Amino acid sequence: MNTEIDPDDFDAVVFDLDGVLASTARIHALVWKQVFDRVLSRHRSSGVKVDRDFDIETDYLRYVDGRPRLDGIRTFLTSRRLTLPEGDVNAAETLDTVAGIGRMKNRLVRDLLKRHGKAEPGAKELLQSLRAADVKVAVASSSVNCATVLEATGLTGLVGIRVDGVDARQLGLPGKPDPALFLEALRRLGIAADRAVLLEDADAGIEAGHRAGFKRIIGIGKDPERKRRLADLGADVVVPDLSHITVAGRSGSGHFGI
Repeated sequence: MNTEIDPDDFDAVVFDLDGVLASTARIHALVWKQVFDRVLSRHRSSGVKVDRDFDIETDYLRYVDGRPRLDGIRTFLTSRRLTLPEGDVNAAETLDTVAGIGRMKNRLVRDLLKRHGKAEPGAKELLQSLRAADVKVAVASSSVNCATVLEATGLTGLVGIRVDGVDARQLGLPGKPDPALFLEALRRLGIAADRAVLLEDADAGIEAGHRAGFKRIIGIGKDPERKRRLADLGADVVVPDLSHITVAGRSGSGHFGI
């Protein structure tokens, strides 16, 4: 399925990062599995019954994707009926606290993002087309590595506004599915939600987009089951990637269409 963004109807587009602009979701999922399986193994060795290991295809999307790192840890642990102390966010890595697990995951993922992060198909072309049409662009991501990923993918210069996990921490913004991150992006753009499009691939992000009041929400889902899930959550349309989105009156390369 293809879809179109018409500059006569919208003044801004807000993008999620991982799995939308950048092909990094798989990297995050693999690192989460590595870390969570170590956590679960540690509990099993101490006699705690744990049903199953972390499943990339279901647990990542359901409990982690789109959420701030520490929220994702809490949500996944709750799914396995486990609780851990919060811990000090500035302390060393450990499997015994939420903060310690978060620090471990971030260290493991940063190097992989720098070496293997790449733009999703159609990302650069769509951003160029939106810029040519004078449509404002923002990235709103829970990731504290947002700047690193944009640099690695070569998209930094095409993004006007960035609101990420670093901003959320500094401003005290709650993570998705709370709409605060998106509302801050819209505030910085100076655009009302009813004149903006959201592009999201995460369950929590779709919910946050509805709560923020976006006029249109485009879901990004590659397989049929994922597409159905995003549609059920309220995405107005679901496409496999950004190459399936064009800007009205312009071709995918950012030039005027014929």
